[in-house]
Amino acid sequence: MDRELILDVRDVSYRYAGAGADALAGVSLAARAGEVHAVLGPNGSGKTTLVRVALGVLAASTGGSAILGRPASAWSRRELARLVGVVTQREENLFPQRVRETVLLGRYARLSLWGAERPEDRAAVTRALERCDVLPLADRWIWALSGGEYQRVRLARALAQEPRLLVLDEPTASLDVRHEMELFQLVRALADRDGLAVVLITHHVNLAARFADRVLLLSGGRPAGHGTPGDVLTRETVERVFAWPVSIAPFEGRPQVIPLRKDPS
Repeated sequence: MDRELILDVRDVSYRYAGAGADALAGVSLAARAGEVHAVLGPNGSGKTTLVRVALGVLAASTGGSAILGRPASAWSRRELARLVGVVTQREENLFPQRVRETVLLGRYARLSLWGAERPEDRAAVTRALERCDVLPLADRWIWALSGGEYQRVRLARALAQEPRLLVLDEPTASLDVRHEMELFQLVRALADRDGLAVVLITHHVNLAARFADRVLLLSGGRPAGHGTPGDVLTRETVERVFAWPVSIAPFEGRPQVIPLRKDPS
């Protein structure tokens, strides 16, 4: 099936000022409607930098990024907020807000000229709260939430934007097993049912292998593998990138990585 190309990152490189080496070098990623694209790699491998370059926050040294065929840097922030929902790795909320008010912020780019909340905005917020299992928390103060509850509220805020591209940077931080699985299942449903393109940065290699269509594995800012989970997550590649012995076992037709004990000698 021909899926529309939403995000097209081609052969990008980037180096932070004063750094002795590139944070990214020759990295490409194509996120299409209805697909989940997982970005994996050790700490410091360039995953978050890739997202910033992809969305035009950082200007690539070489290569480029386009969203719906238009350079990422050419979109205004308001235009981009109608197309892309982003859940960053960390965020501090210093304002005394309730959960529903926080999720309503995701509608900002779609509000009327006078900023008035419309029935369709309220409906979008309620749908997002329901999908992220936080509707019962709608009237709670943000500061009273657990870390996992707040993470799900942040995802609900991104969904309230009604984006075409969803970018998630370590979205399962602070989540328990149930909510980790629910989040990955929700992401899969958003791609399958709603046709969203999803770019998911995660350290959960095995969940990524089970739910993603394609995997980009980064090592030192360079692509170490790119393709289906079965093609990328081989024992040789995983051991080389993560510098640890592993075994690979199939589960439901997808590879699962089992870390082995190292000989202490």
